[in-house]
Amino acid sequence: MYEQNPTISEDPFGVPFNGLPTELPVFPLPGAMLLPYGRMPLNIFEPRYLKMVMDSLKQSRLIGMVQPLEQLSDPISEETALFHVGCAGRITAFAESDDGRFLITLKGVCRFKIKKELEKNGFYRRVIPDFYAFKEDLSFDSPNINREGLLPVLKDYLELKGIKVDMADFVNIEDRFLIPTLSLINTFGFREKQAILETRNISEMATVIISLMEMELMSPNKASTTH
Repeated sequence: MYEQNPTISEDPFGVPFNGLPTELPVFPLPGAMLLPYGRMPLNIFEPRYLKMVMDSLKQSRLIGMVQPLEQLSDPISEETALFHVGCAGRITAFAESDDGRFLITLKGVCRFKIKKELEKNGFYRRVIPDFYAFKEDLSFDSPNINREGLLPVLKDYLELKGIKVDMADFVNIEDRFLIPTLSLINTFGFREKQAILETRNISEMATVIISLMEMELMSPNKASTTH
């Protein structure tokens, strides 16, 4: 019997660690950073990725979001080298458009390392994922983000970028949702986003994000942080 108010760790549609797939389709997309508990809307129109979504809906509903090593424009070549860490997302919303597109939403589930890329199936890329290093993604326990250090810097950063957001919206949001939300509204470069993705846990993600925002605030004439 379901509880009426399940906690985040009791997501009735969640995937337990031992239920994560041994093979995973991957969607290379520059600048796309999906984090656990985050949500990413996607507009799917390329035939190979339409096929990927259809196959995923028949199986685990999981798709691995991963960035190419270079900032490339679509379409991404099948030979493009990828970063070794991505995040698996579960399809939580799906709609068809009259012009042949899929409109989907992915909810971040667990990050993974690419252990091996499988032979091409003629449509999209697939990998053998290693989720073990990020097992904690499935059961974050009170991340205890330093909000006193984060929110003032965030306020100044959003003002610098001309992003209009009511800061009161961030006060009551839970830590594990706060960081994925910030990942959607920031203007970091793809390498900086990858650095955030590869940190150990949410607390460290917050530390990296604060550092990146402080760097931009000290160098306001730069369009984005670079290393």
